[in-house]
Amino acid sequence: MAPPDTASTMNADRLREFVSTHRRLFVLTGAGMSTDSGIPDYRDRDGGWKGASPIQHQAFVTQLSKRRRYWARSMAGWPPVARARPNAGHLALARLGAAGRLSLLVTQNVDGLHQAAGSRNVVDLHGRLDRVICLDCGTRVSRHRVQEMLISANSGWLHDADAMRPDGDIELGDVDYDAFNVPDCPVCSGILKPDVVFFGGAVPKSRVERAWAGLARADAVLVSGSSLMVWSGFRFVREAARSGLPIMAINHGRTRADDLLTHKIDGDCGTLLDQAID
Repeated sequence: MAPPDTASTMNADRLREFVSTHRRLFVLTGAGMSTDSGIPDYRDRDGGWKGASPIQHQAFVTQLSKRRRYWARSMAGWPPVARARPNAGHLALARLGAAGRLSLLVTQNVDGLHQAAGSRNVVDLHGRLDRVICLDCGTRVSRHRVQEMLISANSGWLHDADAMRPDGDIELGDVDYDAFNVPDCPVCSGILKPDVVFFGGAVPKSRVERAWAGLARADAVLVSGSSLMVWSGFRFVREAARSGLPIMAINHGRTRADDLLTHKIDGDCGTLLDQAID
């Protein structure tokens, strides 16, 4: 086995060759893309969950108790996500996009760090955590404004933390969620929900169509920091394989598409992207 530094150099060379060979890349990123920004990922090397499973869409929509639990945890978990900054991998993909080398950048992340790094042609497949929507009237409210509403309605509750999760939902331990006050929509008093696709929810059709169009323009696919365990991202890799496109994945551990990939690197995507993209 090659020493770690030699292996890293070899992997960077493999990625550089893949990127230079294929001029129009469809890039799909996942939670592993943001770990170097301090935001932990969801899954272990075998694709299993780390900690508790994220909230389900149906539970949030139908159960006040679940909404109380989510918003209480989110009130503490949102500030560290909001403070996160793009890492070298985000900046590398922004350079690649600025050079006209991407057919599309599709992210499964909800942290907005690709845009913060300067990427412009981005599909936020699962939405954005910095936006909140009313399920009744459709009003959109900034997450910062909702944070102010949460703090105002819940004095004495933890409203900032060092810990974070990709969805801003952190563990609070043994607390009485029934005592937590969930603010209503400031326009119609309806239910406020982060403008993200919770597990069990549907990705809006317009985003999916835009992603398919980007894939149709591509001559290769690069997956960065995703185990592809979720169908919403996996389907694009499966279709790329059916179409005969070369597919490279950079990820720690296995992916759902291991048997479909033409190239795979087990490593840190942020470091490798920075090394391979000038």
